[in-house]
Amino acid sequence: MVPQVVGVLTRRFADFAAAEDAVQEALLDALDQWPRDGVPGNPRGWLIQVAYRRMIEQTRRDEARRLREERVATWDRAPAADEPDPAGRDDTLITLFLCCHPALTPASAIALTLRSVGGLTTAEIARAFLVPEATMAQRVSRAKQRVKASGVPFAMPGPQERARRLASVLHVLYLIFNEGYVGSAGSALYRVELGREAIRLARTLRRELPDDPEVAGLLALMLLTDARRPARADGHGTPIPLDEQDRSLWDAAVIAEGVALVTEALGRGAAGPYQLQAAIAALHDEAPSAEATDWPQILALYGLLERMSDNPMVSLNRAVAAAMANGPATGLAMLRSLEGRLAGSHRFYAARAHLLEMTGEGEAAVADYREAASRTTSAAERDYLTMRAARLAAHGTG
Repeated sequence: MVPQVVGVLTRRFADFAAAEDAVQEALLDALDQWPRDGVPGNPRGWLIQVAYRRMIEQTRRDEARRLREERVATWDRAPAADEPDPAGRDDTLITLFLCCHPALTPASAIALTLRSVGGLTTAEIARAFLVPEATMAQRVSRAKQRVKASGVPFAMPGPQERARRLASVLHVLYLIFNEGYVGSAGSALYRVELGREAIRLARTLRRELPDDPEVAGLLALMLLTDARRPARADGHGTPIPLDEQDRSLWDAAVIAEGVALVTEALGRGAAGPYQLQAAIAALHDEAPSAEATDWPQILALYGLLERMSDNPMVSLNRAVAAAMANGPATGLAMLRSLEGRLAGSHRFYAARAHLLEMTGEGEAAVADYREAASRTTSAAERDYLTMRAARLAAHGTG
């Protein structure tokens, strides 16, 4: 909802940075008024009207008062709370492409989009980039000012410019979805609204670019992953590993849609990274049981993916797949070469603990589970890893 409000105001006022600031002020008003007066019937319309008034006030305080007041005169009214967007326009998608501006470095574009479109806090983005929160706040602020100084109109870029920004757009959507599916911090295992917004934007992007196989691949990946969400946690919010999930809870209709998308995309020629990841997710989703999973094929796909990207997390997943296909000793040998690159990641220790547990090295597995628990910022994951270590230690292996 918030990115859509920012988009509406940016389209009307042609000032992205000011629009975002006004919406943040409107959100503070909502936090103060809604608990006391009740949530309005149309929260989005309420935010638009309040933020609109904030922007008018700010406009009148600017140094170029006369020029700004002449512009204000052309904005004769705030949009009505129930006023539909003209021609079904999706301002969020335009905002997404605006944030992935060529004047920005890829890191700045991703940070700005996660803040303005994904709704992530500056602290959450800082954790994703492994930098201090103050550093990230400065980066986002500078990015907004560069977009403003560029003078680029608030409109969907043409085909050539759109193609230049597409890789950044896809990467940002991928990160937004991941943050929604596996929250980097806090007590909740996932943030449903963030995942849904990423899927909505991916669907919108696919309608805009129906022939792009990587757009289809990313949407397929999101759907095939999100289809498993109903089985990912127990009644207390504790994570359930993939091989222990009740597959009858997986959303069969969403899986079918995702499989159809990735099958069509892969049929168009050379596969990109999102198509390969979607193909891996499809193999997991189509397996009737954990034991029936086609690990050799998953291992082969991770091999292709690793050749495309020097991403240590891909290598980590490939090591796990190798362990499942060829035995845990194979996976552990592959993990040894990654220890230096992933020494700060809780996922490395969690993966190694699982493989050590498979080999019967309980004491070492307990130590790695505890190390992983100490490094994660997600309360749900920390509780799960601590419980796994305690359960293993209770069996006389710690």
